[in-house]
Amino acid sequence: MHNLTREGFLDRTDDTYRIGLGLVRWAAPGTFGLDMVQLTRPALQQLRDRTGETACLYVRDGAFRTVVSLAETRHVVMRLFMIGMVMSLHAGSAGKVFMAYDPSARRAAVSHGLTRHTARTVVDIDVLDRQLEEIRRSGFSASFEERDLGAASISAPVFGNSGDLVAAVGIGAPTQRLTPADVSRLAPLVVEAGEEASRRLGYRPGSRP
Repeated sequence: MHNLTREGFLDRTDDTYRIGLGLVRWAAPGTFGLDMVQLTRPALQQLRDRTGETACLYVRDGAFRTVVSLAETRHVVMRLFMIGMVMSLHAGSAGKVFMAYDPSARRAAVSHGLTRHTARTVVDIDVLDRQLEEIRRSGFSASFEERDLGAASISAPVFGNSGDLVAAVGIGAPTQRLTPADVSRLAPLVVEAGEEASRRLGYRPGSRP
């Protein structure tokens, strides 16, 4: 993290990291990405403060999702995230948010192949589709040890001013602090963070296509 900050690829404010101008120069759509990170940063920080867990903002590239901004937990024991971290879509809550709300994301993930990361990774398309339908109904996704053992997450969609899905926001934590019993308490906070991030990006309810 220190080297990336020194080289300008990351900017740090207190314990929150975001994309730096050095990284923007390497990315064609960097200007929009930088604006999105800056605009949604307050929602990310508030989510971290309300849940006590690391909050992340993800964008999608094909069959993968990438962490573009994060607000780190103050717990000593944490689930490790880094800016630029790339993960598959089908294993984890944020990836399933993209698949649930963007048909092209589902097609990309299935075409790439549903790799099994742990015993809990869903690789059956029928089971996955039922989960995606439930995510659309509930407005959030929860995942337990689908990508890494001992890791859990809850994520929600972020929409842009056109009403299209542009990102996913979520929290990640060790399963010793985030269990299925915690979902009913924490999921509404994640959904609210997604709604606040969407509002900051110009989204208004009813504008989705």
